[in-house]
Amino acid sequence: MELNEILSKVDHTLLSPTATWEEIRRLCDEGLKFGVASVCLPPSYVGQAARYLSGRLPVCTVIGFPNGYCASEVKRFEARLALDSGAAEIDMVINLGWVKDRLFDNVLGEIKAVKAECGQRVLKVIVETCLLTDDEKIRLCSLVSEAGADYIKTSTGFSTGGATKADVALLAAHAPSGLKVKASGGIATLDDAEEFIRLGASRLGTSKIVKIAAGLQGGNY
Repeated sequence: MELNEILSKVDHTLLSPTATWEEIRRLCDEGLKFGVASVCLPPSYVGQAARYLSGRLPVCTVIGFPNGYCASEVKRFEARLALDSGAAEIDMVINLGWVKDRLFDNVLGEIKAVKAECGQRVLKVIVETCLLTDDEKIRLCSLVSEAGADYIKTSTGFSTGGATKADVALLAAHAPSGLKVKASGGIATLDDAEEFIRLGASRLGTSKIVKIAAGLQGGNY
């Protein structure tokens, strides 16, 4: 697989709690240089990044991150504020306690509410696969699709594990038509990236692939 094809599926990500504007600006510059799908960054930087990029690259941000247990009304407000500030894509974390309690109507309603805020803009739903059973993952494929979201995403990268090949294959096998898969967390090599894409991921959340590409080109990122 060509490197440019892999890069075109990357959400180039920086979600460190200590991220500075200089680091976010560099993330944006790297994203532009290497032709990624989007830059994924903390909500507090959305407006600044959107103004800096001026429509040259989609800005993605995270909602209910990383634990997902804030009130649904808070997630809706976070999404609305981010979108009004210039975000083109939203990655939201579900309420995992509701999944464990089998309150699937609550999960569905919350995703629908956030998607209503997004409208035609992209919504990716983070389900934190490392904390779920296979049955829960399969059920969430149906719920995320029914809610109208665009992607089911494996991981925040802040829990006990990231994307695994088994999980990406499972999600891809059970995602209804039209629902895409985003693999995120621990994608550290080009071989990893290519394998996740082969298994069915349409997006990759990672900070490493652009750095690898820069190294191949003699960059200093």
